[in-house]
Amino acid sequence: MTAAARTGRRDRVPPHPDMSEIGLQQVLEALVDPVRRRIVAELYAAGEDLACGTIDLPVSKSTATHHFHVLREAGLIRQHYAGTSRMNALRREEFDARFPGLLRAVVDAHGGDGAAE
Repeated sequence: MTAAARTGRRDRVPPHPDMSEIGLQQVLEALVDPVRRRIVAELYAAGEDLACGTIDLPVSKSTATHHFHVLREAGLIRQHYAGTSRMNALRREEFDARFPGLLRAVVDAHGGDGAAE
């Protein structure tokens, strides 16, 4: 028996919705929160996968976990493990194909949004 089978973890990649199943309403509801907009803006600027802990957020770890979950369920981010770190990637290309210009508009607007600071 493998270690993954013993622990019940067969796949260390959480489920992600198919982009064709994502609706604009769900995306907008995910982006209404300033903490989640901050996460999206930082992933957009980074252009690479970031671990949850590398994004400085003004919330507790459990609350941050909730925010990442909401973003994943809305199709905005993809998560995977690298060792013990949960990595986050903005699904930028997929998202731009489904909702052209939306991410860029959110990130541009976030720059002047003092609520997330």
